[in-house]
Amino acid sequence: MSETKRITLYSAIDSPFPHRVRLALEEAGATYDIIWIDLMNKEEWYEKKVNPAGGKVPLLVYGGPKLHPDEAPSADAVKIPESTVILEFLADIFPDAHLLPDDPVLRARVRLWNVAVDTKLIKALLGFVFLGEPLESILAVLEEFQAMLPPTGFAVGEWSIADAAIAPILFRLRMLMKTPGLGNFGPEVAREGMEALQSPMFARLQQYYDDLEARPSMMKTWNEEEVAATAARRMDRFRKTGIMNSEMRVPIPSV
Repeated sequence: MSETKRITLYSAIDSPFPHRVRLALEEAGATYDIIWIDLMNKEEWYEKKVNPAGGKVPLLVYGGPKLHPDEAPSADAVKIPESTVILEFLADIFPDAHLLPDDPVLRARVRLWNVAVDTKLIKALLGFVFLGEPLESILAVLEEFQAMLPPTGFAVGEWSIADAAIAPILFRLRMLMKTPGLGNFGPEVAREGMEALQSPMFARLQQYYDDLEARPSMMKTWNEEEVAATAARRMDRFRKTGIMNSEMRVPIPSV
């Protein structure tokens, strides 16, 4: 196998999607550079020079020399967008890290899990946090994922990119419920949400949280205080403008 090339990740503190990639990079023991992007005050150079296709994060650059902000990746470097695509790419270039299981059936389960995270859980999270959808909706989706978990361990048994895909969503959801005001719901709903997450109904999910939290990759990449501060900025802007991020604007709901 050829030597792994330089890896540069364009990331953002408040987004769960680059967090997915950081988890996989840490699990692989990879050496990589990070260039931070402020999604609420995005520099013009990022979309112009680095990622013209919407200026989203994450973007992983594979190859080329060390990069600095306001610098375009070299022509011989490969630019890879989309967090789940990047996760699969990392599993390919770091086979010894076993980011994907060897068993083809378990690999299929990982991919189906990731599809469910992106089509069900993220939709439910956005609806609950920004659009005022009822707490019961997000709890029902969490019950579905809890039912998909094996009796012990991670999403498909051993840690995999399935866990990288869901962990940043789960931890941000719990943070939002622990800290009233970070979501577009009242403190009573936040309290009820935390009580539900800590109830026997979600005993298996609680264990899953604990197992994820104990991973060195999560310890290194999750700073709840820092993420909460950025989430507060985002929610303040959303309440004033209806903008969730640079690509999404909705009518401003009331709590």
